[in-house]
Amino acid sequence: MSRSPLTIAIGGDHAGPALKSALQEALAAAGHEVVDFGTNTTASVDYPDFAHQVCAAVQEGRAAFGVLVCGTGIGMAISANRHPGIRAAVLHSETEARLTRAHNDANVACFGARTTGPQVALDALAAFLATAFEGGRHARRIAKIDPPDRIAAGPKGPEA
Repeated sequence: MSRSPLTIAIGGDHAGPALKSALQEALAAAGHEVVDFGTNTTASVDYPDFAHQVCAAVQEGRAAFGVLVCGTGIGMAISANRHPGIRAAVLHSETEARLTRAHNDANVACFGARTTGPQVALDALAAFLATAFEGGRHARRIAKIDPPDRIAAGPKGPEA
């Protein structure tokens, strides 16, 4: 699934236990260490709670990458992208997975259990983990996402 064993943080809401489990099993079979933040049931939960835990693990260096699953992947991606240094993308294909790693240095892959089939998600995750960030002109653009002055001062509104 990737070049060498990694630690991957994974989490999902009540819409995604089956897909999350399939992704988790594939990661483990590929030799990766998987840190599971839940949920593992279909009982209703709030997706941001799981996104925050996975993103904290990535931010703190306890995991190299994060994987999030909800009904569409969108809620998880929105929640994840609120964290400085996290670049989360909803993935529907291997092409998206490769490009978001190569061009955007994404570190969290989000999947929609209701919108993406298991094999497509497995293939996209494999491509995501196997693709390196290209750097170069893309690094300049990534630096503009969370510039240090914005992180320290907070977001500036139109009146700033």
